[in-house]
Amino acid sequence: MMVKICGITNRDDARAAVESGASALGFNFYAKSKRCVTPDLAAELMAELPSTVLKVGVFVNEAPVELAEQLGLDVLQVHGTPAIWPRQNLWRALSVTSLFRAGDLDNVEADAFLLDAPSGAQYGGTGETFDWALIRGLPRRIIVAGGLDADNVSRAIAVAQPWGVDACSRIESAPGKKDHRKMAAFITAALRAS
Repeated sequence: MMVKICGITNRDDARAAVESGASALGFNFYAKSKRCVTPDLAAELMAELPSTVLKVGVFVNEAPVELAEQLGLDVLQVHGTPAIWPRQNLWRALSVTSLFRAGDLDNVEADAFLLDAPSGAQYGGTGETFDWALIRGLPRRIIVAGGLDADNVSRAIAVAQPWGVDACSRIESAPGKKDHRKMAAFITAALRAS
């Protein structure tokens, strides 16, 4: 099970996530996000990560391959519609509403799909969940996001049967500051459920 902690903004949270067993850390470059980091800060934080932990750059309406290469990002997680899509290491982020159908992913190129609750202009991080049964059994790499924490991640995994899970706002003490106890409990619960 791939377990991602998104919205990393500081060294203590990055270290705690890695020590708790996270397989990927998300660094948000969307300027309007409460969890936005600069490329310089992201580079500083990522320099201390072990090579086994995926470094995921989170972007909205852009997919800056040059910045990704400069920072050594392993994955671009893209929300919205950039002018140019990268050809590899791409996670497409999509909102799941009651109108979602498996066919919505047909003919869409991506290495994985991060499926989240609708969040409007916030592009995630709202702490809201969606009906996980809508994505059960999809024949693609699926990452469930949106409102996950230690209390519900086991159920999300049982219902959706995803490749990975992603948590952010429900494991924070404030936007951009992780609650290390909640984060560790989430990671433990996700790994046990898988």
